[in-house]
Parts: sequence; C-alpha cells; structure tokens
Amino acid sequence: MSSVAIIDNGGANIASLRYALERLGADAQLTADPAVLKTAPRVILPGVGAAAAAMQRLESLGLVQVIRSLRQPMLGICLGMQLLFDTSEEGDTACLGLLSGRVERIADRDAYPVPHMGWNQLEFGSPDPLLKGIARGDHVYFVHSYAAPVGPWTIATADYGGSFSAVVRQDNFVGMQFHPERSGATGARLLANFLEIA
Repeated sequence: MSSVAIIDNGGANIASLRYALERLGADAQLTADPAVLKTAPRVILPGVGAAAAAMQRLESLGLVQVIRSLRQPMLGICLGMQLLFDTSEEGDTACLGLLSGRVERIADRDAYPVPHMGWNQLEFGSPDPLLKGIARGDHVYFVHSYAAPVGPWTIATADYGGSFSAVVRQDNFVGMQFHPERSGATGARLLANFLEIA
C-alpha cells in the first residue's frame, strides 16, 4: 500500500482527495508535522483559496523550508500547484520558488468568464510517466482564477482564451492546476501515476 502525507494547509477539498487516494489503495494521512512530511514516501500540497493566506499558513506552521527541502515526489493541486512557483500576482505573493515563473490572473474575456470553472481538455506533446494512460483531449475539472504560464516544466496544457500550464513537473515536484480528485477516471489515473513515479 502506498503511503501519502497530505499537508494540512486548510484546504476545503481534503475529504474528497483522501477518499480518491484511498480508493487507489493509498494510506493518506493529513498532517502538518514536519517530521512526518520529511519521511513520507510521497507528499501532496492541496489548496483552495488565496495565495497569500496559504503561504502565511505554511509559514506559521514552519513548513516552507520543509517543503523546499523535500526529495520525494511531491504533488501540488490547484492553488498548491501555483504555490510551487516564484510568485503569484494574487496579492503579489512570494511563493515557494521551486519553479521559475509568475502565476497570473486569467484575462477577462467575453467568452471566458473568470473564474475558469468546469471541464476542460488536456493537451500535451512528449509522453511523460505522469501522463501514462492519458489521451490528448481527455477532460479534467478546473476551478481557478489564476494560472501559470507555459514553460520548460510544462508537461500538459489547457486552453481558456489562451494556453496555460495544466500539469507541471520539475525534478521531484509535480503540479496539477485542476482537481484530479474531482476529475473522474482521468483524474484517478493521474493520481495513480503519481503514486507510481519514483
């Protein structure tokens, strides 16, 4: 059985994430204990809400340097993915700095209301173990107003009036802008792939 530590950062989607992981046979533990996070085989940073408040909570828990020092696979989900970057335009927030770049607000356009909420397609080029069993055009569920640009760490994109990073990966750090726990079979497969990567 895979073991996963979920960082207790006050997100509202924790119960559905734990349930999704447990359906995959993972032992998912919610924790803010640095010792547990340092030794867990895998770590997930979920997130719902504002970047500044999330970073303040991580700071208050003494977890910023702990997260930066992790060497095992770590997955950031939704806001958790955005926090992996240098900065966020939301509140002009300094984030974890694990990926170079700035998360910016999705531009308001007539046909693309913000927040971007609902199902959208994944697009990608080169295969990656994290995308095993995923087809181009598979749908996942998004709820966000800010997005990361496309860069060298991008392994899948989505388009909402412009292309943005939907899945990122650099070294042991992975991010998914959407909610895999709410994305049906595609989301379950992506979580299963994360549980399998070395």
